[in-house]
Amino acid sequence: SLQAYIHMKEKSALEIFVENAAEYLATGNKRINDKTLVIISSVTGTTSEMIDAVNKLHEVKAVVLGFIDTKDTPLYEMVDICFSCPKNEQLKFFMVADRIMFHEGVFEEYEDYYSQVDAHFAKIMVDAEITSDKYAYEYAKRHIHDKLHYFLGAGAIYGATYSYAMCYWEEMHWMRTKSIHAAEFFHGMLEIIDEDTPVTVFVGEDSQREIALRAVRFLDKINKNHEVIDSKDFKAEGISEKYRGYISHHLIHAVTNRIDAALEELSGHDMDIRR
Repeated sequence: SLQAYIHMKEKSALEIFVENAAEYLATGNKRINDKTLVIISSVTGTTSEMIDAVNKLHEVKAVVLGFIDTKDTPLYEMVDICFSCPKNEQLKFFMVADRIMFHEGVFEEYEDYYSQVDAHFAKIMVDAEITSDKYAYEYAKRHIHDKLHYFLGAGAIYGATYSYAMCYWEEMHWMRTKSIHAAEFFHGMLEIIDEDTPVTVFVGEDSQREIALRAVRFLDKINKNHEVIDSKDFKAEGISEKYRGYISHHLIHAVTNRIDAALEELSGHDMDIRR
């Protein structure tokens, strides 16, 4: 949702914010009322904080749209509008965000953009995974034994960076990481980077591309153990240049999918196993 938030903040004057369910339960949010649309996502449909949060949202008569992957679960029954098409969470958030902005009248390219997405997106994603497969395997071999790995990103890519560090490396691979916004890199993190500190920078093609590239240029001077994964290195045939920033995070995700597969193979640790 952080990714869609950045995407909408740049194009729309609507009041948009990202809220953690546990934080909402503890503190509340006076901006949420009967004119608010809340979008949630849950794979299992059973997350306890989400269930309690939806109950609280209904008390203020907010409309709740849910991406609930599993049918016949508490959240599946509780939300006002439900989509149950598993996986591709990033794509679902962006499709809803774009449709809202289309109805708001601030996304005039909507029909043109989605005609290109409908025709070419699936093949672009498959090609990106095939293209990145060898690199991903070598990347996994280089970093599988890292004691701590830093991930940097900016713009819509930052949401993917945050998610990848926490939900994939920490939760699924049990590998220690820290994610940081590239804009904050120069406010502390630069002081603890030395020659062999493992760092990966995700670089997209939206308006915050230069923020990520600034961090890359600094790392090039002082560090010999950083990786740069740039969406611009991948083809997106059929997608106009002006729209590439909208799909950058998906291209990055295609690469990290292959890194995950390689880490899973090399470690022998099934990503579905939780402690």
